[in-house]
Amino acid sequence: MKALCWHGTGDVQVDTVPDPKILNPGDAIVKITSTAICGSDLHLFDGFMPTMEKGDILGHEPMGVVVEVGKAVKNLKAGDRVVVPFTISCGECFFCQKEMYSLCDNSNPNAEIARAAMGHSPAGLFGFSHMLGGYAGGQAEYLRVPFADVGPLKIENDSLSDEQVLFLSDIFPTGYMAAENCGIEAGDTVAVWGCGPVGQFTIQSAWMLGAGRVIAIDRVPERLAMAQKHGKAETINFDDEKVYDRLMEMTSGRGPDRCVDAVGAEAHATGSVDSVIDAAKTAVMLGTDRPHVIREAIMCCRKGGTVSIPGAYVGVMDKLPIGSMMNKGLTIKTGQTHVQHYNKQLLKKIEAGDIDPSFVITHQVKLDDAPAAYKTFRDKEDGCIKVVLKP
Repeated sequence: MKALCWHGTGDVQVDTVPDPKILNPGDAIVKITSTAICGSDLHLFDGFMPTMEKGDILGHEPMGVVVEVGKAVKNLKAGDRVVVPFTISCGECFFCQKEMYSLCDNSNPNAEIARAAMGHSPAGLFGFSHMLGGYAGGQAEYLRVPFADVGPLKIENDSLSDEQVLFLSDIFPTGYMAAENCGIEAGDTVAVWGCGPVGQFTIQSAWMLGAGRVIAIDRVPERLAMAQKHGKAETINFDDEKVYDRLMEMTSGRGPDRCVDAVGAEAHATGSVDSVIDAAKTAVMLGTDRPHVIREAIMCCRKGGTVSIPGAYVGVMDKLPIGSMMNKGLTIKTGQTHVQHYNKQLLKKIEAGDIDPSFVITHQVKLDDAPAAYKTFRDKEDGCIKVVLKP
């Protein structure tokens, strides 16, 4: 089969690799019909995620049709159309029983590597390094899905297109969990840093959960325009004005009630000293993350407010304003998304017409064109916000 493989920093290629096979009785094989490039894939592309190996298949936002199931699989059969969550979860451990699926104890065969880096191992993830399981990803023609009775979400409504349901694999639940983690109360002002796809879904979800006002922060005109048009958000372009000063002006000095870092490890900023230091450290591998947005969100959030962090981070950071965080009494909530906890309820919202997630798609290309699409997406060229690949 064809698959998009990592060959080093900034180097992904479409290779011919062996087709996946059933390895365990709980496995399923899915023929991919649509898959997407995620912002967190860029952390791998740009070399910030450790334990990548040449030839690793990328991708964690896939859907398709089941072509084969292991003898222990009860909930799926050949011909079922499914969306595959990026989190791999056993369904039986302490954390899965609490529906904290991204913290599964049993799905990462390389848990010792993760424990050494993080203290404990989270769940295995598709296409996201050997520290998180070494699983082949979904930017390919076929995908092996472990624990197939727990992960895949069946799409039984034939009137829904792939583009409408594909993002139940990751970014729609991620944006929703980010907003839910804020603890939004009716009428709250929610500030969202980053208007990429996760930020867009966080904006939509904040309204669903009762926000009275949503402020979107970015510098890419197309992203800000999408946040205004589809998210009905007020916007701040951080190239044009200081975020802290503008937010204080917009909130009469109080600050936003809830702040969301939907950016992650590769945050940029214009002219700030901390962003220059972060960029220098990551360039020479003295640091793995650029936490400008977390710092700014903590400083901007109102006293007693909440900072939610769906943005993906991979290692360590410095100069975190913990004094501000503690003295202002902030709540910090974060984590990889518990996709299986959310995707059924969010599918109902799509079926009811409450939201059409396809609004974020700006580019659809063949799998063969994925290497060029990665660069276009990373460099924010051609108005690129979200890429869907068609194997």
